[in-house]
Amino acid sequence: MIRTWQSKLHVTQHEVKLLVTCPEQGDVLKARLPPHARHPRALLTLLEGLSLYNGQPQRIALHVDERFRLTAGLFGDELWPGESPLVQYDIAHRASQCGRLSGIGDFRALRRGSP
Repeated sequence: MIRTWQSKLHVTQHEVKLLVTCPEQGDVLKARLPPHARHPRALLTLLEGLSLYNGQPQRIALHVDERFRLTAGLFGDELWPGESPLVQYDIAHRASQCGRLSGIGDFRALRRGSP
């Protein structure tokens, strides 16, 4: 059975947080990355990899902090992150609170749908 993963991405001037949850299992993946990728497709490729791993397209709830400089290169030359048949972006919503993974920092604000 294919399980739907809910993914949230929060971008600030200091870091990029990714939280992937599954309603049945809780936390699947938590990541904290630097805000400056070394390749313009790095973020999209990472998210496409999650789609391939799970076997279905991912819809990403994206929140970019207003202080983040769009010229920082995280989204390549674009002002908005690139989409693909495997990755699309939406407005944030609340995630399930069961089965949380511990470690690598506080993700409570991201779970609530706010930074």
